[in-house]
Amino acid sequence: MQQETTSRRGTAVVTGASSGIGAATARALAADGWDVVVGARRVDRLEALAAEIGARHHRLDVTDPASVDAFVAQVPSCRLLVNNAGGALGLTPVAEADDEQWRTMYETNVLGVVRMIRGLLPALEASGDGQIVTIGSIAGHEPYPGGAGYNAAKFGVRAVMGALRQELLGRPVRVCEIDPGLVETEFSLVRFGGDAERAAKVYEGLTPLTAEDVAECVRWVASRPSHVNVDQMIVLARDQAGARLVHRRTG
Repeated sequence: MQQETTSRRGTAVVTGASSGIGAATARALAADGWDVVVGARRVDRLEALAAEIGARHHRLDVTDPASVDAFVAQVPSCRLLVNNAGGALGLTPVAEADDEQWRTMYETNVLGVVRMIRGLLPALEASGDGQIVTIGSIAGHEPYPGGAGYNAAKFGVRAVMGALRQELLGRPVRVCEIDPGLVETEFSLVRFGGDAERAAKVYEGLTPLTAEDVAECVRWVASRPSHVNVDQMIVLARDQAGARLVHRRTG
């Protein structure tokens, strides 16, 4: 077990931190005085990020209970958990649903969140001022054609976080869900199986959010006084007014 370090704010765990929102959040929290522990499957990227921001890192696959248990065992204290690991696969109608893609999305987005909360909740509560921030999605508020598998997973995240907020009432742990709209990261590239041209069209003609925009939301929520709980935050680009309602400029 690595030696636990101390910081002004305490220990923050960020999942899915090898790229995108997770990596940006780790950078923002480290700059804000947190002792950051990052987890993801791509260890080479984690190592580079950890070296850059002075964080600790451990391999983490939230779909694997044994991996989650091994990760948690390396984090003896924790005051902030950022559940960022997630993602979408495919964009097909329900009639053409791929069982394995749906299963993977549920395992990653829903059960992965549950496993991390279950594993770190004792440490979060023991800190006397814990906080759980989970990255959801506008897709958890508005279903859209082709998105049912991802919609179902992110609606599930909302249910988990809503129930958890009630279950922890009166205990020293805050619960927040941040739901972004379009964010230009590797999200669409993964969703479309590495098809870069198709992924680029998602953001064509508009200015989407950046990973840093969402990271700043996490940083702000985590910096509120301990009596303030930001239950939910929906964050969209100016060019987006709903899950599928966007303004695209031409010419």
